Amino acid sequence: MTEPATRKTALDATHRALGATMTDFAGWDMPLRYGSEREEHLAVRSAAGLFDLSHMGEITITGPQAGELLDYALVGNLSKLAVGRARYTMICDEDGGILDDLIVYRLGQQDEQEYMVVANAANAQTVLDALVARQDGFGAEVRDDRDKYALIAVQGPAAAGILKKLTSYDVDGLRYYAGERDLVAGKPALIARTGYTGEDGFELFVSPQDAVEVWEALTRAGGDANLVPCGLSCRDTLRLEAGMPLYGHELSTSLTPFDAGLGRTVKFEKTTNEGRFVGRDALAAAAERAATAPPRKLVGLVAEGRRVPRAGFAVLAGGDTVGEVTSGAPSPTLGKPIAMAYVESAHAAPGTRLAVDIRGSQEPYEVVALPFYKRG
Repeated sequence: MTEPATRKTALDATHRALGATMTDFAGWDMPLRYGSEREEHLAVRSAAGLFDLSHMGEITITGPQAGELLDYALVGNLSKLAVGRARYTMICDEDGGILDDLIVYRLGQQDEQEYMVVANAANAQTVLDALVARQDGFGAEVRDDRDKYALIAVQGPAAAGILKKLTSYDVDGLRYYAGERDLVAGKPALIARTGYTGEDGFELFVSPQDAVEVWEALTRAGGDANLVPCGLSCRDTLRLEAGMPLYGHELSTSLTPFDAGLGRTVKFEKTTNEGRFVGRDALAAAAERAATAPPRKLVGLVAEGRRVPRAGFAVLAGGDTVGEVTSGAPSPTLGKPIAMAYVESAHAAPGTRLAVDIRGSQEPYEVVALPFYKRG
């Protein structure tokens, strides 16, 4: 599939009419913010925010051995996933390096094999190519459905109440990490409950031709609940407060899931394919290393001052470099700068005092357990 220089979502005109500041993200023209990113962030924490996530990459796997293919291609045990449920997982290369982190939905009926893999925008083609390369020998079809969907998310404590105005589906009964097909604002949708903000919320996979109508219906339904449109900027600070990793920052091909503290996603006990899956041997070795002497750990850092660390800044102990910041930003909820960083295990205990080299100045930070924020 040949990509144009910059792709636009079905909601592009809507964003511009709302006065959004647009930015190029992974080859897509996306809203960065509509006004104040701090106010958008706090709206999600206190009420609800509306996001266009149509840049994400949807890949459908069907066929009698679709589950077996995913068991082989990914680190999770996806063939055991119940219809209507979703799972956070990863796809790795042979040496265990993370190609992307994913959410996989099991769709269709109980006697069918239909899954949807949702990849990060920047890695969607890489994930698609890897799945196609790994499908040989399996009775399964890998289909690129990126043009089939627009993805709209409503996140925040008021999200359920807003969505209930637009669907007869039992929104309250939808479990976390689940997805079901129904109508929203009269339009067919896959209604999912996952989220990347630390709040309750829903993702709506709809046809691009229905995206504007669904967005506008959500906007009207959320008027009394202080729903606001939100851009990628506040999405990043929301996920940072929630301690959620971002590919290219906390995750990369140079790290295994065990290096990233996400070894729980790797399931060695698979019953399909005689337990074989891509990267198994390397991941088993990584699991052993992590259990005996993990060299680094992903931690939270909270500033004592006001200066904000950024990805790549050195973390210091006694003047010596002991780690590196992966993500950093001012926290609207905590009212101070925060960061995630990989640091040497000896300096990873909560309460440890460290410093971050911010343009030559050693700024004091304290190690805290992740996440920084957890909803009540």
